[in-house]
Amino acid sequence: EVSCRRLGGGLVQAGGSLRLSCAASGRSFSGYGLGWFRQAPGKEREFVAAVSSGGTTYYADSVKGRFTISRDARDNAKNWVYLQIDSMEPEDTAVYYCAAEWGYRLSTWSAKTIDYWGKGTLVTVSS
Repeated sequence: EVSCRRLGGGLVQAGGSLRLSCAASGRSFSGYGLGWFRQAPGKEREFVAAVSSGGTTYYADSVKGRFTISRDARDNAKNWVYLQIDSMEPEDTAVYYCAAEWGYRLSTWSAKTIDYWGKGTLVTVSS
């Protein structure tokens, strides 16, 4: 099971910051990449960022420099993955989904290949 939790308010002013957290539990996620997708109103779900179990990170070009993904596996029962979003823009408004996929090839992630999805959390950025 992958669950998603948001730290901080869901409504943020442009230029602000927000941190999303996600706990992957219910099985071993060693060997799984953990990451995030987002879906804006009227648009397809798109890849945002991912981190492998070895700590390698990969970002969509549109978020490089503003988004930071990290992972914490010190809790044996849960793997945590975080998404720090800085310098937020109205275009970041979307439902954000946590995701898990087996393997280390983060560059091939797509919504069609994800093994586990977390519940989405709405992030709204006001201008």
